[in-house]
Amino acid sequence: MKKFIPLVAFLTSFLFPIVSRAQETPNFDGPQNIFHDDLLDHMVGDWHLSGSVMGETADHHVHVEWVLNHQFLRIHEKAAVPSKAGLVYEAMVMVGYDNASERYVAHWIDVFGGRFSETLGYGHRDASKIEFLFEYPDGPFRTTFRWDAETKAWHWQMRQKDKSGAWTDFSNFILTAERKQ
Repeated sequence: MKKFIPLVAFLTSFLFPIVSRAQETPNFDGPQNIFHDDLLDHMVGDWHLSGSVMGETADHHVHVEWVLNHQFLRIHEKAAVPSKAGLVYEAMVMVGYDNASERYVAHWIDVFGGRFSETLGYGHRDASKIEFLFEYPDGPFRTTFRWDAETKAWHWQMRQKDKSGAWTDFSNFILTAERKQ
């Protein structure tokens, strides 16, 4: 037994640093690759969302901030009043950027649950807009965020492809900055 103590001590001193490094959390992008986006920076703050969704008037509050080491823009949207069906719509949207594929990514999580939140949206920027495509199980869905620098407002348009293959409006919103009280 005494013969094995030096061997165990040697192996422990040799293996401990390897095990320690293996348990460290990998830093794939690291702080040197913090997500900076001059367009999305305009969305940070508190907004009043108005417009229509599926023919019904929308009146929502939207709070937007950078989170998780500035890797994601978190959009928190909540309806001011229940819909005609009695539902108070609420969503958390996480928008990031995938440096490897050079595209935006959006994870839309809302009150409709896991089935609809399992699909990621992928998008590309064109000047003052980013258009995301979500390939949902029941068909493709586009969400476009467009910044109007002149009016300092955001326009959000959502369109879905119907069974005949035509793109139809799902919603149209305008976000205007909330005034501080």
